[in-house]
Amino acid sequence: MNQSAGNRFVFLGFIAAGLTNILGMLAASEFFTNTTFHSLSPTVFSEFGTFMVMVWGLAYLAAAKQAHNLPALCFVFAFEKAVYVYTWVVWMQTSSDTLPMLQGTSPLLALFYSGYGVIDLAYGLFFAWAGIRALRR
Repeated sequence: MNQSAGNRFVFLGFIAAGLTNILGMLAASEFFTNTTFHSLSPTVFSEFGTFMVMVWGLAYLAAAKQAHNLPALCFVFAFEKAVYVYTWVVWMQTSSDTLPMLQGTSPLLALFYSGYGVIDLAYGLFFAWAGIRALRR
């Protein structure tokens, strides 16, 4: 991948990550009205926690144009995603038995809780790759 195409890929990846955080939180929390969303993981997805995920999304959007020059920031974002992957693994170990009930009552919520860690893992790996790429420039 040439430098220009690589920079564009990094830019688009950061835009996608930002929109995923913002729109994902708004959809899963039903614009902060779904109390079940918050109660399933109150430490991570309280109303404040949900809002902060959206703030991280804004940070990805703000960094998108210069991310190819910001290896340290890319690594911070990769670490942040690793923390969310960890919280998802813990949630899956302790609470995944609620997923079948959720599937019947709120398929979107079940989809979110069953998959957010996989999505965060993918973005975390992307951010790490972007950081390594930026270091090599």
